[in-house]
Amino acid sequence: MVLFLQQMINGLSVGSIYALIALGYTMVYGIIKLINFAHGELMMAGAYFAFLIVVSSGLPFVIVVPLSMLLAALLSIVLERIAYKPIRKAPRISALITAIGVSLFLQNLAQVIFKADPKIMPELIEKRPISVGPLQISTVTLTTLSLAIIFMVILEIFIKKSKPGKAMRAVSEDKDAAVLMGINVSKTISLTFAIGSALGALAGVLYGITYTQVFPTMGIMPGLKAFVAAVLGGIGLIPGAVLGGFTIGMVETFTRAYISSQWSDAIVFGLLIVVLLFKPTGILGRNEKEKV
Repeated sequence: MVLFLQQMINGLSVGSIYALIALGYTMVYGIIKLINFAHGELMMAGAYFAFLIVVSSGLPFVIVVPLSMLLAALLSIVLERIAYKPIRKAPRISALITAIGVSLFLQNLAQVIFKADPKIMPELIEKRPISVGPLQISTVTLTTLSLAIIFMVILEIFIKKSKPGKAMRAVSEDKDAAVLMGINVSKTISLTFAIGSALGALAGVLYGITYTQVFPTMGIMPGLKAFVAAVLGGIGLIPGAVLGGFTIGMVETFTRAYISSQWSDAIVFGLLIVVLLFKPTGILGRNEKEKV
């Protein structure tokens, strides 16, 4: 039972990282129906921003995290304006190919700047175990889970209560009607990219601290699993992204602990196939009829 509870805590920690990345996928898709496959690379960029800030200035964790999130948000706005804005009215396949191109561009740019060898992330959080009864919880695990939950709650409040959040919901529902109501759609889309990328950067920093390494291709597999999480929970739905992220994290962790680490990825992607066979819209998604 102790081992089971320990693995559950580990699964929640990993799942919280996937959930943060999945939120970026689902927010962008909800606004402009784009699967931003470069989102994993924005997570990688956030980790590199944190690495550079710490190495160059030695700033503490509480300052490094918001700075990395801000820089990633600015980078995403630039990418959105240069790569995605000109093709908003193009067929979806064009946007999808562009997203893959941006992903490859960022990966290769990181390799040119930082080289392919992994960089060791400085110890931003003191790694020590905290005893809770028979359980041992790492300070990194506790910090990861706490920050993820805090930012998810802040995002939910922002979306539901703030004026920009309501504008994002309006654009998601009907872009043309939002324009008639005086909403600046371009700014709303840029804000969506910025928020999603900031959350992805947070995930990147936490991932780098957890696994102590930062490298150009670090965003590929977490990005794919976060995409699976977003689809699993219901793409375009914020609660779905959170549910999917934690589900994927738990499945992966328990598979590694009780079956085999070699089978973990196969089971995660297999779970997506099973869910889509029985519920193509995802766990929380609903079938919507479209008028022809």
